[in-house]
Amino acid sequence: MKYQEFYDFVVKVHSIAKIGLTFSKDPYAIDNYKELNELSREMIEKFCDVKFDRPSMFSRDIYPTPSISSRTVIVNDKHEILLVREANSGLWSMPGGWAELYDSPSKAAFNEVSQEAGIEPKIVRLIALLERTPYKSNQNVPEYVMVFEGKIDESKFHEHCHETTDVKFFPMNNLPEMSRKMSHDELMRIFKAYEDGTTIFD
Repeated sequence: MKYQEFYDFVVKVHSIAKIGLTFSKDPYAIDNYKELNELSREMIEKFCDVKFDRPSMFSRDIYPTPSISSRTVIVNDKHEILLVREANSGLWSMPGGWAELYDSPSKAAFNEVSQEAGIEPKIVRLIALLERTPYKSNQNVPEYVMVFEGKIDESKFHEHCHETTDVKFFPMNNLPEMSRKMSHDELMRIFKAYEDGTTIFD
């Protein structure tokens, strides 16, 4: 295995361990995530010359900065927008989620659409880069969301992941109840930028 491949592998395992420790409730899974966290940390320190006793991307006490997520606007020939229903809330949103380490912005968008909507998109362009904290409760982390335009072949849907329970197109004038991850006002602003062929920010 090449050095870069090994590094990418270990960092991916370390990221999975941190996500598991953050969200898992099962005590057996937590024990496994702790072990993976320590093993991958040891590999990173030993082979990749990253020291955990100084600020780094592997530490939680680095300079506070917004987390990055992606959302993708996909519109069909009827001018309807693709939305996914979230399993945890039962509400709807554009497909998207947190960007993972070492994914490019377009790769992050591609992965989220593929997982949540069950379709592999072509990421066309950046529509928006928005600061979303004011739309959330103060229990959530500060967030920048990248919003992309995507194109799909509707004949090639496959099974979506467990995070979503349904995938549908909706007319913009008849949207379902949206989750707090994307407010109606934000969606209207994004959709206008999509129609105008512009990019918006802030």
